[in-house]
Amino acid sequence: MADDEHIAIYDEIEIEDMTFDETLQIYHYPCPCGDRFEIALCDLLDGQDIGVCPSCSLMIRVIYDVENLPKPPENPGSAQVAVAA
Repeated sequence: MADDEHIAIYDEIEIEDMTFDETLQIYHYPCPCGDRFEIALCDLLDGQDIGVCPSCSLMIRVIYDVENLPKPPENPGSAQVAVAA
């Protein structure tokens, strides 16, 4: 985590305070800009703990325990997600 030492973190958020989207496999948390911080389940399972807001430059550190995360889908490559154009 040496690379994270120089990142400006807006806040540290417990994963229990975030909302999990089972379809997209992403955790969300409200951002002060009006959008939402996001971090993917697969990123958390890979040990990454920085959630980003797609609309502004703010970032949060997610506090979590890997053992308490939901299990990823059996075949992540075969899941289909409907996308509205």
